[in-house]
Amino acid sequence: MTIDEQIEYWITTAENDLPVAENLFNNGHYLWCLYLGHLILEKIIKAHYVKDNRQTPPKTHDLLKLSEKTKIALTENHKLFLDEMNDYQLETRYPDYKFSLQKSLDVDSTRQKFNPECSLEKKKFC
Repeated sequence: MTIDEQIEYWITTAENDLPVAENLFNNGHYLWCLYLGHLILEKIIKAHYVKDNRQTPPKTHDLLKLSEKTKIALTENHKLFLDEMNDYQLETRYPDYKFSLQKSLDVDSTRQKFNPECSLEKKKFC
């Protein structure tokens, strides 16, 4: 794959995942919404990584570490948000931690992390 094809791949797959995350949110599946939200962020950051570094991104799911290897200007709040979103990737696969996270989520706490009114087309970081 060329660099441009890699960038397009990451963006397109993130765009394809967004309606699924919105559907999960709208149907009260908050933990899975945030799991997929993490994946969407990861894909967009990987598109930036490829654009900025002109190479395939590392095989990591750590949003903060990955974003620090791009030219994305992150505020301290963005860094805290990305670090918090890391909780919704691997840890959600372990039943005891998954259950604990799931119990802590409701529509408002999920909306703070995943805003279905934001879209990739608008290029908004919510």
